[in-house]
Amino acid sequence: MSHEYHHLLVAVDLTKDSHKVLERAMQIADRNKAKLSIMHTLEPLGFAYGGDIPMDLTSIQDQLDDHAKQRLAEIADTNVDKENQHVVVGMPDTEIHRFAEEQSVDLIVVGSHGRHGFALLLGSTSTGVLHGAQCDVLAVRVGKDGETAE
Repeated sequence: MSHEYHHLLVAVDLTKDSHKVLERAMQIADRNKAKLSIMHTLEPLGFAYGGDIPMDLTSIQDQLDDHAKQRLAEIADTNVDKENQHVVVGMPDTEIHRFAEEQSVDLIVVGSHGRHGFALLLGSTSTGVLHGAQCDVLAVRVGKDGETAE
């Protein structure tokens, strides 16, 4: 069975496993002569703290954004053009779906730790991406049992 993909989106969490996910996507993009975009989604600080902190978190959010852009550029290296590197703020699965639809992505590539049971049902980003995607999704197995991310 052969698929022809035109635009791949690699969604990464900026851990050491991100390189493995990107490498798999690059192989597919090369075979299909497809455009390759890479993105990381930052959850807004307001979500993390539930609005309980009576202070402006804008400068901290900006610092996190700058750090994420720098880390994403390191992962993308020379393999993904700068204009195809994206850091967005929002809920990961929602933002990945939005980007994929707006940019006519036909394959989303994500990393998956291969969790089972409740861990799979209760919040894996790759599961959320899979269940709402309007295109193909490839979950690349990353990490090992008992191994923690950077």
